Amino acid sequence: MADNGRQAGPRCIALVGPFASGKTSLLEALLARTGAISRQGRVKDGNTVGDASAEARAALMSVEANVAEASFMGERLTFVDCPGSVEFQFEALPVLAACDLAVVVVEPDTRKVPALQLILRDLEARGIPHIIFLNKVDKLSGSVRDVLEMLQPASRVPLVLRQLPMVENGAVTGAIDLALERAHVYRDGAESEIVALPDSAKSEEMAARTAMLETIADFDDVLMEQLLEDIAPERSLIFGNLVREMREGAIVPVFIGSAEHGNGITRLLKAIRHEAPTVAETRLRLGLRETSGPVLQVMKTMHTARGGKLCVARLLSGTLEDGTLLRTDDGREAKVSGIFRLLGQETAKRDRADAGDTVALGKVEAARTGDTLSTSGVTNLAPLSQSHPMMAIAIAPKERKDDVRLSAALAKVLEEDPSLRLTHVAGTGETVLEGHGEMHLRVVVDRLAGKYGVPVVTDTPRIAYRETIRKAANVRGRHRKQSGGHGQFGDVVLQIKPLPRGSGFRFTDTITGGVVPKQYIQSVEAGVRDYMKNGPLGFPVVDIAVNLSDGSYHSVDSSDMAFQMAARLAMKEGMAQCAPVLLEPVMKVEIVTPSDATARIIALIPQRRGQILGYDARPGWTGWDVVEATMPQAEIGDLIIELRSATAGAASYTAAFDHMAELSGRLADDAMNAAGKAA
Repeated sequence: MADNGRQAGPRCIALVGPFASGKTSLLEALLARTGAISRQGRVKDGNTVGDASAEARAALMSVEANVAEASFMGERLTFVDCPGSVEFQFEALPVLAACDLAVVVVEPDTRKVPALQLILRDLEARGIPHIIFLNKVDKLSGSVRDVLEMLQPASRVPLVLRQLPMVENGAVTGAIDLALERAHVYRDGAESEIVALPDSAKSEEMAARTAMLETIADFDDVLMEQLLEDIAPERSLIFGNLVREMREGAIVPVFIGSAEHGNGITRLLKAIRHEAPTVAETRLRLGLRETSGPVLQVMKTMHTARGGKLCVARLLSGTLEDGTLLRTDDGREAKVSGIFRLLGQETAKRDRADAGDTVALGKVEAARTGDTLSTSGVTNLAPLSQSHPMMAIAIAPKERKDDVRLSAALAKVLEEDPSLRLTHVAGTGETVLEGHGEMHLRVVVDRLAGKYGVPVVTDTPRIAYRETIRKAANVRGRHRKQSGGHGQFGDVVLQIKPLPRGSGFRFTDTITGGVVPKQYIQSVEAGVRDYMKNGPLGFPVVDIAVNLSDGSYHSVDSSDMAFQMAARLAMKEGMAQCAPVLLEPVMKVEIVTPSDATARIIALIPQRRGQILGYDARPGWTGWDVVEATMPQAEIGDLIIELRSATAGAASYTAAFDHMAELSGRLADDAMNAAGKAA
């Protein structure tokens, strides 16, 4: 068997997989089996090491990455349990960048295949070695090889079954290791017992083992030659191929078990110990040459009630001691104030960290999630990709006195979760928080109230409606006021006419004979622009042309302000004659969906006043489509909820402004009424 021995160094293992596949239960089983915890907790009992935050317990799901260190057969292993929900999958990205191996936890459920495909494609694209743990094997109905055939379309490379379940009276009682040719009987919550291979299972074991060997022989001529000549290959050759091909991304080994019952856990741990790449190989994947000084990749940032800011980081190279001054690639300095090992929310101080360790660093204020830290400013090894939020809420403190506290709390939340986006909208005065779904934003709201003590109120963000005109008009505006001393006088004639959609605003003048002196023409334009901030329907005015054609002035009483007021009066009277109309923003939407849900997606678009532009196969993605449409921004607010409901959480979309379109009837009335109430 391949064995990296004591030279392997500490490993970092990411647990990923579709929502509710059992990742947190697997983390608990791994920690219990290694002795890191005294007994295995259960998610439904709320006593697990992972998902210990108040938000996770309330949501009954992982909402953030959870880190726990353990030791197995003399090796230090750090497990990072990543959320499975697509709304929180951004948490996994900085973790995967620095881990050695990803264990993809799946269950025998055909509905989870699209979500699994999203995860596997990301791992393939990043070149991250990964194995599959087929969980809940105790609930397996039918053949495990049928399950493998169901899962295979999710992976671009072959899935290689490493274990075969033993079934007795319809129940899975153990597993046969196809590489070791050993049978193991499961014992609840304990290590399995090696038994003789049952005669009834020998033919099926032989067929499954042959399939495994034939698959890995596709990448090794020596093994292929031995199989063709009916030579029994040495166990070392088999394991050598399994390890090499997994690390190179040529195959994905599949292990089986039940996390909840502690079945298959020891075999998985041994596979991790012997087969996971070393930190040296991870450095090569990231393009890092080993340096004399420490190099760390920041996986996660969190703010604790007592310890302040903590950065979870993987030490890729060198050694790290407390007090070390680190730098980011852009020169920000971060001095380490405490090095800690993690077990969920528990921390324990340690003197130093060695290459391969995953630790929490205290008070490294300048560090951000996704940063590369070093003593020499190493180039960022894995910069975070841009996040594309798909849902938004307007947020404000419940108590006005909490404005400053809310700003401080939001800054910490955004630091902990870079996938969020915060925008202060000048036009509406709203603070808009964008995230990846309803639950994502709900967790943020709960965290603000619970963790940071700032209750907030939320609302649907206001739409940036505009108004324009359908007709032209000529109108005079005269402002005259006499109240002792110098009076006020301004007189203008404006020609107002509509422009094509998207033209904006154009101001001209055709003044002759100096009837409006040049120094006041700019004042007229300023008055027009000021009026356009709030037209007759209550919204900013766009796509109009205004020409100053005539007017008069008084040598003593005329002034800049007087002509601004005259222009506003003319606009107020003239716009009412120009048949004003409301405009709403329309977005270009691109929806990515599994092909079996395309018809449902196409059907829901017209229900949201959308227009389908077309759809086609997603390039490079078998079984996926891309649907293009235009849709009013007002209809997009909760679109992601319906998309995910129709696709078992797999669909996503991007949207960009396309054009403004007229809005009339009841919908226009509703928009104007809502704007009036908000004013």
